[in-house]
Amino acid sequence: MRAPKPTDHFDVVVVGAGPAGSAAAIVAARAGLNVLLIERGEYPGAKNVSGAAFYGSAMLNKLIPGWWEQAPVERYICRRDVILISPTTAVSLDFRSASPDYAAPPYNAFTILRPKFDRWFAAQAEAAGAFLLTSTVVDGVIKERGKVVGVKVRRDDGEIRADLVIACDGANSFLAQQAGLQRRLETHELSLGVKEVLGLEEAAIRERFNLSGNEGMVLEYVGAITDKARGGAFLYTNRNSLSLGVIAQVSSLVETGKRPYELLELFKAHPAVAPLLRGAKLREYSAHLIPESGWEMMPKLVASGMLVAGDAAGFCLATGLYIEGINYAMQSGMAAGEAAIEAHRVRDFTRHTLERYTELLWPYNVFTDFRAYRHAPHFVNGERLQNLYPEMAAASFERLFRVDGNAKQKILPLYLKAMRQSGAKPRHLIADLLQAARSYLW
Repeated sequence: MRAPKPTDHFDVVVVGAGPAGSAAAIVAARAGLNVLLIERGEYPGAKNVSGAAFYGSAMLNKLIPGWWEQAPVERYICRRDVILISPTTAVSLDFRSASPDYAAPPYNAFTILRPKFDRWFAAQAEAAGAFLLTSTVVDGVIKERGKVVGVKVRRDDGEIRADLVIACDGANSFLAQQAGLQRRLETHELSLGVKEVLGLEEAAIRERFNLSGNEGMVLEYVGAITDKARGGAFLYTNRNSLSLGVIAQVSSLVETGKRPYELLELFKAHPAVAPLLRGAKLREYSAHLIPESGWEMMPKLVASGMLVAGDAAGFCLATGLYIEGINYAMQSGMAAGEAAIEAHRVRDFTRHTLERYTELLWPYNVFTDFRAYRHAPHFVNGERLQNLYPEMAAASFERLFRVDGNAKQKILPLYLKAMRQSGAKPRHLIADLLQAARSYLW
């Protein structure tokens, strides 16, 4: 696409061609609006960390029917392991399903490589009629009489005007801050993810992870692999590669003095992980900020002439049970696109009219889910859940299965002994059980 001229005026400018931005552009462009989708990378996805698990296939199917038949997906996820780790032991909860909800179209989830997937998804926005402008950095918003009327770009002409700007520019959104919608985020509200993609033959992946055909799995780890830093690790199976990484709360990295790449190497060397990586070759290494505080960290999402969606709005659900973001990015992008259509119908882009966006986030189950699990991020990042309980679980199971000639012990005495040795207090356990109930049960 040619560079826009100063005289160009768009109905909608979407900043960021990730899942949120492309979804918003598709919805708005299909309605006949003049949409510009701006991406700072050489192509959509070029700046993204590669491996990801995408949940919410059925939702995307409503936007693009049969999308998985044309999109560059890796494997459909039919197996998920949650693994508690001590320095030498791993205790896992293994879920596997061959039911139609997981192992038949439209499938429940897929592993994807973001550079490939984001590029394909942005192409769907182009096919819908949106203009895609790449290699373009947006430096800020243009405001006139208290209303956002466009964006400043690092190009010769310097400005692009629009009736509405949709900010999908990622965690710690600079545009949302400039528009007065987002405060500067604290380090405990952000996590840093460091990821690698390791090449491995398809046959080895199937054999090593006990998979057939295009089946895939997700493994999620918590405990000693983050070495006292608050966070966790993951391992995803792709078609002929593995995506793995460590995600740690920025504040805890500062407190503990841990370096992310050191935690990644510690994770890869763990005896429960190293055999899975045997013979794999490094293809990619990258890092990315992730908003993980959920409901409490969300900015204001609406200003006159502007909406905020995706990671820029804090829509990453990190609750332990759920670690999802791409689906909420798409859902919020679709809601933003619909709000843009309604605003153009009445030719009113004031905050009052654009508040329709926040109303739409409820039926799209964005606000619904984040409000329901608003207590979970604090619980998940608690010191005892992160470090103490995984160690206790691993030690208890290790003793339970040990055969050394001594009398067998029952589970409760074993667990109480592990509690005493760890220094855990009964009152702490009761408090954490109540917090868990508030986070997950009601």
